[in-house]
Amino acid sequence: MIKLKRGKIVRILAQRPGLTEMVVELDGQEARAINYDDLTGTVEPGEEVLLNTTAVALGLGTGGSHFVVASLAGREKDISGPGHIMKLRYTPLQVRVLSVEEEDSPYREAMMRAESLEGISVLVGTLHSMLAPVCAVLKRYTGCRIAYLMTDGASLPMAFSRTVVELKEKGLLEGTVTCGHAFGGDLEAVNIYSGLLAARHVLGAEVIVVLMGPGIVGTGTRWGFTGVEQGEILNAVDTLQGVPIAIPRISFSDKRARHRGLSHHTLTVLSQVCKVSCLVPLPRLESEMMEDIFAQITGENLWSRHRFALEDGGSVQKALEHYGLRVTTMGRGLDEDREFFLACGACAAAAGKMVKGGKINYINAG
Repeated sequence: MIKLKRGKIVRILAQRPGLTEMVVELDGQEARAINYDDLTGTVEPGEEVLLNTTAVALGLGTGGSHFVVASLAGREKDISGPGHIMKLRYTPLQVRVLSVEEEDSPYREAMMRAESLEGISVLVGTLHSMLAPVCAVLKRYTGCRIAYLMTDGASLPMAFSRTVVELKEKGLLEGTVTCGHAFGGDLEAVNIYSGLLAARHVLGAEVIVVLMGPGIVGTGTRWGFTGVEQGEILNAVDTLQGVPIAIPRISFSDKRARHRGLSHHTLTVLSQVCKVSCLVPLPRLESEMMEDIFAQITGENLWSRHRFALEDGGSVQKALEHYGLRVTTMGRGLDEDREFFLACGACAAAAGKMVKGGKINYINAG
């Protein structure tokens, strides 16, 4: 069920491409709200709007914001222009996009010819907070062309991500692709396969980073989390002749036992979902932490299934500082959850070596 209420826009707080943050008056009180300009058009102070208040009413993690469903100002929206592919299909908010594959696309011919990722590295993770540290290390130390492919495992509008806007403004991303029902990237793709091919053959990526947007869904069960898509994407990368690199979710700061060391999300993906051998870079950590992680890998019989490497992720701090990026994961910054960020740095370092023709430090499990 959806909880809808009328509100009135009091003032605009901030705007970025595709999104407007505002204060609305609702039930005699002020509250924060978000408008997706590509869905509902532009809005102005004084206008009455229809708000989806469901998540706030349930106390869910949307940052305490309502979402504009429609402006009640009566302005008609012009939807002229190319594009015949619908995202959010058969919902009241289904949105028309110009997909990179369709006949009206200027990249149609390139996509008709695209069959392979041509051996480039594709970093695949589970949390949106992995994006900035991975891109910062890659760009700082290789200067390579990086494309971000956002899946529909979490936030569907790319505009919700402040991180993407900042990375593009600072020149860390060559471009973005949104696939499935996610929308708002520089390119729109129908599925993960065409999204990967578009990143390579249209954006010219030398490395692709694939992650969902903000807001992973988890239930505390082995299978009930949207990060399970990581394994399916690694399979797709292998199918398209890319090099699949799994970004492990590592933490020794998370209070939940299931996310200590290698998260149960990572273990499920690598043991059950991913059917191809992929590269799994690990950061150099304190001996006790490494012993815990190695024991987890042994317990899931993963040594023979994947290629584990030990890489130095320490450059992540300098890379983030160089670009002026402040990143948190689950509310924790680099100082509070150092191992998480070191894992991202290690994966970026491994991908960077592959770009430059360097030697990967594979772990000999024997």
